Amino acid sequence: MKRWLTVFSAGLLLLLSGCSYLNTASDTLDYVKEATNYLAKVDNFAAETPPLIKQVLDNQTATDELTAKLQQMKKDIQSFNTLDVPETVNGFHQEIIEQNNLLTQQIDLYLNDIKDGKLDSSTLENTELLQPVQEITSIIEQIQKLGAQVNETLGA
Repeated sequence: MKRWLTVFSAGLLLLLSGCSYLNTASDTLDYVKEATNYLAKVDNFAAETPPLIKQVLDNQTATDELTAKLQQMKKDIQSFNTLDVPETVNGFHQEIIEQNNLLTQQIDLYLNDIKDGKLDSSTLENTELLQPVQEITSIIEQIQKLGAQVNETLGA
């Protein structure tokens, strides 16, 4: 009886640790999906913003559209920064937050210049707006590789 109880306890412990691993893997995969969705938003922002910026000097409608895009990107950044993050990707998430903060600072500069009527060709030549996007893309690509590894491990 004692031996059976020991085997049962060990089996239960093994099963519970396996469930913990599956939960961690599932949480990681959920985060990978969120990061991939966020990457699509960042990529879209990076593709649509430069042409809009060039149109702004001559077109009030473009200014309104640019303002809306900048404000929406700030909301997307804030939303992504507050995600629940599994321990396995916490370091990646912190790196993205750092780049998001830089992107937010650049967005704020543009929004303030638009608000104050100071948006001019020198502001538009500022290429720092999209520099954090490249870093964010690189980090999320690493996260996607991690997700592929987790999927492969679960499938094995």
